[in-house]
Amino acid sequence: MKKSILAAAIVALSTSAMAQNNDFNYVVDRFADIQVLRYEVPGFNELSLNQKKLVYFLHEAALQGRDILTDQNCKYNLQVRQVLEQIYVNYKGDRNSEDFKGLELYLKQVWFGNGIHHHYGMDKFEPKFSINFFVEEYDKLPLDKLPIYSCDRCTEEGKCDKAVRLRKTLEKVIFDPTFMAKKVNQADGEDLIATSATNLYEGVTQQEVEDYFNALKDPNDETPISYGLNTKVVKEDGKVVEKPYKVGGLYSEAIVNIIYWLQQAVKVTENSAQRDYINRLIDFYTTGSLKTFDEYSIMWAEETKGDVDFINGFIESYGDPLGMTGSWEAMVNFRNKAASRRTQLISENAQWFENNSPVDNRFKKENVKGVSAKVITAAILAGDSYPSTPIGINLPNSNWIRAAHGSKSVTLENITDAYDEAAKGSGMNAEFAYSEVEIDLMKKYLSIADKLHTDLHECLGHASGKLLPGVDPDGLKSYSAALEEGRADLFALYYLADPKLVELGIFPNNEVYKAEYYKYIMNGLMTQLIRIEPGKNIEESHMRNRKFISEWCYKQGKKDKVIELVKRKGKTYVKINDYEKLRVLFSKLLAEVQRIKSEGDYEAGRQLVENYGVVVDKKLHQEVLARYSTLDIAPYKGFVNPMYHVVKDADGNITDITITYDENYVEQMLRYSRDYSPLTNKK
Repeated sequence: MKKSILAAAIVALSTSAMAQNNDFNYVVDRFADIQVLRYEVPGFNELSLNQKKLVYFLHEAALQGRDILTDQNCKYNLQVRQVLEQIYVNYKGDRNSEDFKGLELYLKQVWFGNGIHHHYGMDKFEPKFSINFFVEEYDKLPLDKLPIYSCDRCTEEGKCDKAVRLRKTLEKVIFDPTFMAKKVNQADGEDLIATSATNLYEGVTQQEVEDYFNALKDPNDETPISYGLNTKVVKEDGKVVEKPYKVGGLYSEAIVNIIYWLQQAVKVTENSAQRDYINRLIDFYTTGSLKTFDEYSIMWAEETKGDVDFINGFIESYGDPLGMTGSWEAMVNFRNKAASRRTQLISENAQWFENNSPVDNRFKKENVKGVSAKVITAAILAGDSYPSTPIGINLPNSNWIRAAHGSKSVTLENITDAYDEAAKGSGMNAEFAYSEVEIDLMKKYLSIADKLHTDLHECLGHASGKLLPGVDPDGLKSYSAALEEGRADLFALYYLADPKLVELGIFPNNEVYKAEYYKYIMNGLMTQLIRIEPGKNIEESHMRNRKFISEWCYKQGKKDKVIELVKRKGKTYVKINDYEKLRVLFSKLLAEVQRIKSEGDYEAGRQLVENYGVVVDKKLHQEVLARYSTLDIAPYKGFVNPMYHVVKDADGNITDITITYDENYVEQMLRYSRDYSPLTNKK
């Protein structure tokens, strides 16, 4: 295919999903700082019956892990959720009263955050209902509706001691703003475990945990396991020990259910390699062995023939203040064959991109292996991918597995399309972009440039580079996530402006990249501040990485006025004067971040993030919030899932799986609590 035709086809593909159904209702709910959307699953009806069954069985396995993430986020989360749901469902008073509306809002936030803390900002939610209202409604609940185990003294006539103790505990958890105030604390110089509310550690200090794992690690081990990925670290009899997540261990009730549905999926896999890696995942869940998890990860990364795929397990470590334990996460998807043509082009040229990267040759992979990339249609989101979800994924995370066996990268096209559709007419660019030139640039090219940024970030950015021998993959500690996301972003930004993309036919011209450059810098310096509360600094890893990249480039290019912050009629705007010089700055910073990672230079990484990625200019922040408030846009978005329905014949054989989109946010959350809560419904 000629490159001009291919480029036109790719641009057309980027908007095709939205064009297929203009009547689809994307917006479901709006509360606090959240807008809840729904997403379509185009192409599901074209799957074979066995593929539909595979999606369905994996969808069930995904939903069975819901309680795990909620409990990982804070030890009281499940109790809070269960009690609030019971009050919500059984309330007999005025459902328009201020207290009830406040409880409803808080419950919606708890559902969205998978706990009592904000999913992005990490701070605890502030209840808008009174403690007296909570106590009164709590005391009306029957004992069998409370998350307690009954005993001989429990009677319906009077609350047992357990119920009273639970109520007093929940009063403190919900209403005391100083108790477990932050889910993940990243403040430099503090004990990050002691000051974080996550349920990944108990009775231990940060120093004790670091000493424990350092003693286990062998610096000469070229294939290290992902230490701490699937364990809770506690102290027993004065010793630091790990409590594994596995059958017979922590979260066993949920894991047993996950395994059951994985076993059903094995019966309808598309090929033997797919069957084998699902069986190995079952082995991992059964034993808790991280060696087995590595074996599964290798088998999963190397299987690229099947159209249906999934992730299910303890994956990303952003929810751990030390960046070790994986939050439970799941997603089921299938290949978008037409849109995958662009990612196929990128992955086929992975070695060229690696060879021509502006980093030191010592840190480049001599032989890039197994880089596969595809555009996918998400079929179900769960765990740490729900309700808020990423738009791209690159796995496995293990550095040595990436180097020796490769990785899989995916871009979630239908999720991106839902975001784009919901953002139409928001007025964001009109308010914050410097001029009509930038607005027109983004209107023309941002959709495809944004998708390519995600493709390059996931497919090549995370898969690029290598650690030097003996470097601890956990050596960057709490800064690891921000630096790794920054490294992948910089790799993508650098190559977005490369003529290679035009040569390959992915971009129609050399102007497309400017749309992403402008949006990225505007976001990093200004517009992402809408997600920060007044007086706060930046703690979330992705926000830190965007901030340190944009701030570093702004300050390093100040002499040549590469980027300017221009005042006009009392408003601040980002103005990029030289896009080519900005690319040079990206290349220099990419080289430095790769060096930091490859050498494990903790102090240099700390300085980069702390000096450029954390501190918020309070005056600029105030201005951004004031301007944003006039637009009436929710700064955070997430999703409800579609519903899948099994159709059977008279003999009980599955003849079809159908899909509907009419469930609202509250209905879905209450259904999930009823049908997919093995940890809270185990009494």
